Amino acid sequence: MNLFFQSIILIFAGGLIAPFIHRRFALMKWVFVLLAASGCFLGFIDAAARLLNSGTDQASFGLLNFFPLSFKIDGLSSFFIMTIFAICFFAVIYSFHYMNKPEKAFRVSINALFFSLLIISMALVAASDNMIAFMIFWEIMSLSSFFLVIYDYESPENRKAGYIYFVFSHVGAFFILASFGLIYGYSGNFSFGGAALMPPAAQICAFIFAFIGFGSKAGVFPFHFWLPYAHPAAPSHISAVMSGVMIKTGVYGILKMYILIGSKTLLFGEIVLVAGALSGIMGAVYALGQNDLKRLLAFCSVENIGIILIGTGVGMIGVSLDNPAMALFGFAGAMLHVLNHAIFKSLLFMGAGMAISKTGSRLIDELGGLFKNMKVTGSTFLIGSLAICGLPPFNGFVSEFFIYFGSFKGITLGGGSFVWSFFAIISLAIIGGLALAFFTKVFGVVFQGEPRTQAAENTNEKGPAMLVSMLILAALCLVIGVFPKVFVIMAVKAMAPLNIVYPGDMLEPFIRITGNITRACAIFFAVFLIVWALRHFLYRKKTVESAGTWGCGFTQPTAKMQYTGSSYAASILQFFGPLAPLKEDHPPVKGRFPDKTHYRSHIEDIAEIFTLKGIVYPVLWLFDKLRWIQHGDIHLYIGYILLAIVALLFFI
Repeated sequence: MNLFFQSIILIFAGGLIAPFIHRRFALMKWVFVLLAASGCFLGFIDAAARLLNSGTDQASFGLLNFFPLSFKIDGLSSFFIMTIFAICFFAVIYSFHYMNKPEKAFRVSINALFFSLLIISMALVAASDNMIAFMIFWEIMSLSSFFLVIYDYESPENRKAGYIYFVFSHVGAFFILASFGLIYGYSGNFSFGGAALMPPAAQICAFIFAFIGFGSKAGVFPFHFWLPYAHPAAPSHISAVMSGVMIKTGVYGILKMYILIGSKTLLFGEIVLVAGALSGIMGAVYALGQNDLKRLLAFCSVENIGIILIGTGVGMIGVSLDNPAMALFGFAGAMLHVLNHAIFKSLLFMGAGMAISKTGSRLIDELGGLFKNMKVTGSTFLIGSLAICGLPPFNGFVSEFFIYFGSFKGITLGGGSFVWSFFAIISLAIIGGLALAFFTKVFGVVFQGEPRTQAAENTNEKGPAMLVSMLILAALCLVIGVFPKVFVIMAVKAMAPLNIVYPGDMLEPFIRITGNITRACAIFFAVFLIVWALRHFLYRKKTVESAGTWGCGFTQPTAKMQYTGSSYAASILQFFGPLAPLKEDHPPVKGRFPDKTHYRSHIEDIAEIFTLKGIVYPVLWLFDKLRWIQHGDIHLYIGYILLAIVALLFFI
């Protein structure tokens, strides 16, 4: 594991040096980007090579000469480490121009320090092989990302987002600790190996606790509502990392616990599948109703976590029913979607970051027409949108096609398998339709049409480091879609700890079919581009006149006459009204000469409403009633301690 730890040291060095040289801003940026990007690249190469060669490595250290810190990199952890380092590599490069704020030099350097800690902690979480190591780096990951979320701490909105994220991170950590506590209670040591020694009832409890804890970090519905607060608050390259890979550590934790327990209980697959369907559908509905570009992308993360969990649930059910095809394609689709989502969601957040940094607004209805002056950003954002909607020839199609195929393999068994497979297929179809709707909305309203504000009209896309990162990520969306074989093999090797036994010839024909579909679509797009290029070449020396099309006598349109995001989504949101209540603010128009009015609307999150009304407000009320306990009298405080000791003696 020497190469892995060397990459960690390089990344940490880049972050640690930055605050000490922040007064030389340009040098600080170069040092951080070169060291952190080099460390990420080195770690990526090591993880990819280990994954393709099916390598496993272990290491252990002593903490305070008492607590053991054990690390193990197997197929599953290699896949996640590879994904983490790959996305962080592009985010670090993107940050070179995105964080070009010399007036905030010290704050930028602190951001670099916490960014390096986030990268390191995510990689070490995936490599941890005992409870102590896992929880230490899990906590570092949560704390470092908290400080990154509150980068613009002057804003009350950003501070609120940070506090919500902080609370959810630690509530989730409590559930993970409860799960680990059960394992420790039966094994008597901090090794993960004790999970398989528990009785079935304890295994179910440990898995449910772990699912709630890890699901909170992953953004699984209904533990998701920190995402739409935290992602808009954080700088866009941090949002890309948090959405692209940090929330995937929650998926890693769920898979890790399932592997450690080693039980084939059908209940595990049912829980994960239902949670995935709910997350996918509700995330897509809430995304459709957003007017804030980064909040929309945050809810889209909930939707894609749902797709990953649907594939994972299908795989778990396949294992329980001894259906190797269902298990293989379900898990392979989920693993591949972890990688694919990391790529296209990071691309979308970077594109949003470019648009927001140049216009100064996150509101969709204040943008429009950006494609005219931001062609690279618009083109790459379009590719990311097509990929996330699961359309060929892009990478999202391959992973979703695998999950569909695994689900169809379950239908052939009949009985309960048929019901769960049919449920997965219908859920994926609904999610796919909603995804097309909200990305049609966001691309059409933000990049097409006429600019709605002066800021949207006077834009540019300066920043080579930002553009290069987006272009490479967009190219990866196409490469994985057209040539999926290597990446499918990586996803299958990541499943090695699951010990799924399947015929050797099961995978190859399906990879060939998938590749043929995506290549046929790629050829179609290539022919279209060739025809466009020929037309441009043949008409290069001819006079080409352009004029507006016949508009039925209506020849002076304005930006106010275009669809807004709210009006575009209104009919679909009306159908989902009970699950996504619409709150509107529009004073009635009165009188012959009415005053200027306004219209505002937003979708309310039912999970947030029920959490506030059912948990937060009652707890605050109870604490308010108990405030008399904190009276300042030291003698009574000592009495409380003695009373607690006496009470505990009855239980010891």
